[in-house]
Amino acid sequence: MKKMLPWLITMLLAITLIVVAVVLLTPQMLGKNNNSNTAAQAIEGKKLSADELVNVTSEITDIKTNLADQDYIVLMSFAFQLNDKKSKEEFDKIKEFKIKPIIIKTLADTKPDELKGSNGKDNLSAKLINLINKTLTEGRLNQIEITNFVLTPL
Repeated sequence: MKKMLPWLITMLLAITLIVVAVVLLTPQMLGKNNNSNTAAQAIEGKKLSADELVNVTSEITDIKTNLADQDYIVLMSFAFQLNDKKSKEEFDKIKEFKIKPIIIKTLADTKPDELKGSNGKDNLSAKLINLINKTLTEGRLNQIEITNFVLTPL
């Protein structure tokens, strides 16, 4: 019995640590999955027709600026989908003097490697959505699509 006591204590300790880890991590894992699924369902919940999509979409074309690495220039165009027509009208009024500078500042802080691949472009879009939604007083920006992208070294 004395020889088995250290083994029993080790096994009980291991089982206890595993149970504690599962109890602590399960709510976080379930919470993140539920939140992301809910957000994805909310965005995809309403399918728009082509005409409705045109009525709530605004474009900014040919933004040309340096990136954080001054040896690279990017030329980009964006399509912004807002939640309703009234939001689009407000967006169109302020896009040249409010929205465009936000995009240029964000790109100026972005490194060329951060824009590689679809993940990099999705991250840029998410960052821009958060920044632009803060400036909108009416409605909100639902989605940003990058319609033109050229990244070139000087």
